[in-house]
Amino acid sequence: MNFKRRDLSGADLTGANLRAANFHDARLTGARLAGANLTEANLNKANLSRAELAGAVLRDAMLYAAVLDGARLAGADLTDALMGVARLTRADLTKATLRSVDLRKARLAEAILTGADLNAAALDFAFLRGARFDGASLKQARLMGAEPVEASFVGADLTGADALGANFRGADLSNARLAGTNFRRANLYETKLEGALFKETAMPDGTLREQ
Repeated sequence: MNFKRRDLSGADLTGANLRAANFHDARLTGARLAGANLTEANLNKANLSRAELAGAVLRDAMLYAAVLDGARLAGADLTDALMGVARLTRADLTKATLRSVDLRKARLAEAILTGADLNAAALDFAFLRGARFDGASLKQARLMGAEPVEASFVGADLTGADALGANFRGADLSNARLAGTNFRRANLYETKLEGALFKETAMPDGTLREQ
């Protein structure tokens, strides 16, 4: 199915089987795609602003430079999706599955990722200001050079995550699991760490924190 550069704004594609469909540079603003199968779909540079994608399956989908500002992706499966440089400002990814997703240099300011599965995700140099990762799992995730300024990670699991040089200024890591997390050269100024669990956690100065 080829929808390249098509204008499908507001289209109702709820539950549709769109596996491997080509939506490159298509306009899907406000489209309804809840529960749709978009496995391996090409959504590079597509505009999905305010689209409804709750429960959609986007495994191995390509969303490079896609625009998903204000989109609803609660419970969506984005395992292994390629989303480098994508825009997800204020997007709702509550309890979404983002295992091994590539979000390098993506913009997720004020996005909601509460309870999301981001294990082994790549968030290097991503802009995460004010995003909410409360209760999310980021085990073995990469956040090198990321900007989670004033973001919330309350109760999140960052076991083995690599946050080398990341800027956590004003972030909330209360009750987070930080065993083996790498914060070398990271900015933890005004970061809340009450109740966080440390074990062989590499701090900004290179020392290891055990308690």
